[in-house]
Amino acid sequence: MPHPSRLVVNMKRSGIREVMDLSAGLEDVIHLEVGEPLFATPPHIVAAASAAGLAGFTKYTQNAGYMPLRKAIVRRLSDDYGLTLEPTNIVITVGGVGALATAVRAIADEGDEILIPDPGWPNYEMIVACAGATPRRYQLDPTQGYMPNMANLESAVSRKTKAIIINSPSNPLGVVFPSEVVRELVEFARRRDLFVVSDEVYDKIVFEGRHTSALSLDTDGRVIGAFSCSKTYAMTGWRVGYAVAAESVAKEIAKLQEVYVSCACSVSQRAAEAAISGEQNCVDEMRLAYYHNLCAARQILDRHGIKYQVPKGAFYVWIYAGCNDSAEFAKRLLIEEKVAVAPGSTFGTSGREYIRISLASSLGSITEGLERVAAGLKNEAQRRVKER
Repeated sequence: MPHPSRLVVNMKRSGIREVMDLSAGLEDVIHLEVGEPLFATPPHIVAAASAAGLAGFTKYTQNAGYMPLRKAIVRRLSDDYGLTLEPTNIVITVGGVGALATAVRAIADEGDEILIPDPGWPNYEMIVACAGATPRRYQLDPTQGYMPNMANLESAVSRKTKAIIINSPSNPLGVVFPSEVVRELVEFARRRDLFVVSDEVYDKIVFEGRHTSALSLDTDGRVIGAFSCSKTYAMTGWRVGYAVAAESVAKEIAKLQEVYVSCACSVSQRAAEAAISGEQNCVDEMRLAYYHNLCAARQILDRHGIKYQVPKGAFYVWIYAGCNDSAEFAKRLLIEEKVAVAPGSTFGTSGREYIRISLASSLGSITEGLERVAAGLKNEAQRRVKER
């Protein structure tokens, strides 16, 4: 019998999903591992989708997506970042992950190397591998607030390097790159003749400072931006994201839509149009709720003397666990304390002593869940003392 693809067989799964699977058969588990908004999709968005379905808007759209939605995105990015775009620069994708995956596949050839952050979202490594390229980690420096170290970046580049993936606001760190850092990264890519794939799916969830889009600093079409409705509008299940690129690159991304998905769901695209074009009070309300959750989480972590990275955006907290293997520690937390967290090691080797929790759960789940995490950390410390 023929065997499945070695590339896929050898590809590491996300540790977040592994924790989810382990928790499936357990009762009374508090879930802090997944970055999924606790809110229902706002009613005006659901109403737009319902109306579209009832009106028979259930056919294919163009590979690049529904034109009124692409025009709405052009207006949104002009208003937010001063970008001058055309609908031909926009490709509607199946979620933000679809934007990232098709962007990488559109620019990468077999044997190319793509720089990805460490710590960084585990799917970057999977996306690069599926494109037949090789992921190369660059370190985000904890002593510098997890900013990229430019000297480290320079040393990571080889003649095979094709692109760099950057992420701000960051998953898992919650770091928001200042404009001068984004400028440095774009200039680095220009100097080294690399593409920049800029993951900006949390651009509307910023607690402190201001998000700078790498697209706003692009002068020669090398930056590809990836955005999503999932986090901003609590639309994870609707699966709508979008890639923003120079027309020559966007054309190739749209071509890949035909190969993998044909097009994003038509009804979901109408919902996304209502989300982006409609009133944005719902975005402000959700962001404020995440900020209140952060304040409550910080009080508990501070009271227990637990070290953590203070997030300025996204909705995660990066917590120092002091363990040798955060994947095993996450499993023990799940079994012994009935709380599910994301192991830091799934975000890169620099995360082996860390865990990530989501602030997108309910306030009650976060407060009780962190008390359980604190108990687990205490037990872990006692276990290490006994092992000495």
